Amino acid sequence: MITLLSSPSQIVTVSTSGRNFKRGPEMQEVNVLEGCSLVLEDDIIKDIVPSSKIKPGSFQNIISLEGKVILPGLIDCHTHLAFAGSRADEFRQKLSGVSYEEIARSGGGIARTVNAVRNAGFEELVKIARPRIEYAITQGITTLEIKSGYGLSTEDEIKLLRVINHLNTLYEIDIVPTFLGAHSFPAEYRSDKEGYLRLINEKMLPEVAEHRLAKFCDAFLEKTAFSKEEVEVIFRKARDLGLSIKLHSEQFNAMGGVDLAIKYNATSLDHLEVIKETDIEKISATETVCVLLPGVSFFLDYGFAPARSLISKGAIVSISTDYNPGSSHIANLNLVMSLAAIKMKMTIEEVISAVTINAAKALALSQETGSIEPGKKADLAVFDTTEYSDIVYQVGKNLNVMTIKNGRVIYTRNQPNFKEGLSL
Repeated sequence: MITLLSSPSQIVTVSTSGRNFKRGPEMQEVNVLEGCSLVLEDDIIKDIVPSSKIKPGSFQNIISLEGKVILPGLIDCHTHLAFAGSRADEFRQKLSGVSYEEIARSGGGIARTVNAVRNAGFEELVKIARPRIEYAITQGITTLEIKSGYGLSTEDEIKLLRVINHLNTLYEIDIVPTFLGAHSFPAEYRSDKEGYLRLINEKMLPEVAEHRLAKFCDAFLEKTAFSKEEVEVIFRKARDLGLSIKLHSEQFNAMGGVDLAIKYNATSLDHLEVIKETDIEKISATETVCVLLPGVSFFLDYGFAPARSLISKGAIVSISTDYNPGSSHIANLNLVMSLAAIKMKMTIEEVISAVTINAAKALALSQETGSIEPGKKADLAVFDTTEYSDIVYQVGKNLNVMTIKNGRVIYTRNQPNFKEGLSL
């Protein structure tokens, strides 16, 4: 089936001419087309054509997008969306001056959510997650990463990954599962850290790999979580089992995560709020994506990652919500985009590159999605504005009115339908 997306005000292609990511100053180049229309063939972008040259009757399926802006489908490349329970009372503590680390040490934080997840069954976790995914789709998100990490036992980590994989069958969008068994040490292993590392390496990772439950293995490198040496034990096993590597690091303390990410050819290195200038030079020379999470800095009220320095040094920078119950209870990607512009001094064009092509690169998907280029998947977001700057300017406001995944309209504001697609 060939479909014409007719006469939008702008098509923001984020074109890479086949490179499939944008580094440093290239993030400024988003290639805005006016007076053009988009041709889709089945699930692929077929062509971009001048609207003035379209002959009447040439297409059976036409969607008029006059007064609208088309972007590549947005990508939220770092979330902890699969969780149960609430930590609203901990938020109150934070507002009273109690630090994230203090809450974690007192048995709150991740441990609190772990208990809730362990007490929740498979169907309950699916039910809890579904409205969160549907909210993402309403924002124009067509690819979403979800981590485990709130089970911290073999049974419960596998349960979470099976929930994430099941959610991927319920929705048209791509949901990418990441194993994060090394999120924190569970209470029962706090005095036996070597025992928990053995559990991850001898039980969890082999089962994850055997059943192909995750694409990535992630770990939290931090004083309150795992040391560099402990993470390396896990990464060696994960690499041997064929899993790609991601890493949470340099969030509250400089932990040597850059060297570890480079050593294991990490697909992405996430957080980087306290990255050292010398490490910026190192990571900028690689193809590891620096995933910055301004929602965390906003929510916890501490320093933002040095986006300007990373971009000026030539790093591949992405941004994401880090949606989770403790440190970034923010599911609104638009708000995070605006925070990146206002607080990290990223330009609107850099922000758009960061949530499209570079976010796809952070999930090793940029050869097939993340930009509007012929031959790529027809993953698109349509916004109710004539000027793409409005998307970031309208802080916290969702301007998306249509989400297209694999060439199918899976959501419109006036006729939401998150699975079966809408008639064109």
